[in-house]
Amino acid sequence: MRMSLSRASRAAYTLILGAPLLSMAAPIARADSAFVGNQGDGTVSVIDTGSDKVTRTLPDRNKIGTKVQAVVAAPSARIVFVVDALGNDLIAVDAASGVVGKHILVGRAPEGAALAPDGKTIAVCVEDDNEVALVDIAAGEVRARIATQGKNPEHCVFDADGRWLLTSNENSDDLDLIDLKARRSVAVIHASGHPRGIAWLPHRSLAYVAEESAGVVDVVDVDARKILESIHTGLRPAGAIASADGARVYVSNGGDGTVSVIDTRARKVIATISVGKRPWNMALTHDGRKLYVPNGRSNSVSVIDTDRLAVLGEIPVGALPWGVTIP
Repeated sequence: MRMSLSRASRAAYTLILGAPLLSMAAPIARADSAFVGNQGDGTVSVIDTGSDKVTRTLPDRNKIGTKVQAVVAAPSARIVFVVDALGNDLIAVDAASGVVGKHILVGRAPEGAALAPDGKTIAVCVEDDNEVALVDIAAGEVRARIATQGKNPEHCVFDADGRWLLTSNENSDDLDLIDLKARRSVAVIHASGHPRGIAWLPHRSLAYVAEESAGVVDVVDVDARKILESIHTGLRPAGAIASADGARVYVSNGGDGTVSVIDTRARKVIATISVGKRPWNMALTHDGRKLYVPNGRSNSVSVIDTDRLAVLGEIPVGALPWGVTIP
């Protein structure tokens, strides 16, 4: 009997087997799962955002990589891509079956990664090579490598239109602005000290950048290539994420186990919420009502109600959770 697979199913099947994808034209899925990359044990915890419980751990046996960093969910094919910093690759994992598939070599010591707005490309920050690798999801391979002018790019974030990419360079205290059409860095923007997470406000030229050693978040005018002001948050801010309307930016403070909530109109902290130890890279649900905060030293994820600005609960996950993504 001849079987007929959907386009998304064929895409997932071929990538897990290591062959090129047939098509990735479908829109990004609005899943009800949060994927948590556990750096310490090389796994991904899958959280149901309705019940706030871990429904499974990927893979079912062994581990995905030696040092899991960013996790990025691919469009509609139910595949998650996991950065392995020590393996120097991006690894495809079937979210339904837990099968570990293709390993895509991206360069030395990759860490942060981001999905392009059109869902076709993943940008991976490759720290030791001082470059960004652009991975074509459909082909399952690196299609371009773009050198950064700064040193050790850790996070890379697309603007809402997919024209620009911003990297935070922790060893040179600056940001690279990359023109994705020209595929080159066109500007370097000075930062206050050890930039890490970036929240680029939707359809605006403003980015909020967590500055770990300075204890502030820089408000960066990307068009003007300069810092407009710096907002004091908690100790050692690491992660940053903007709400869908750009009205708020949430900042995780790794040194004191808190999340700062910034009103972007007033440009001031309006709330500070205690979470677990060393919170890292966060994710919001699509309705914006829940914020998921991985606590690296607590081996847990705190769930924040963004209306009440209060913690709803804490979910045990794997060892040293690095970040959360919600596709």
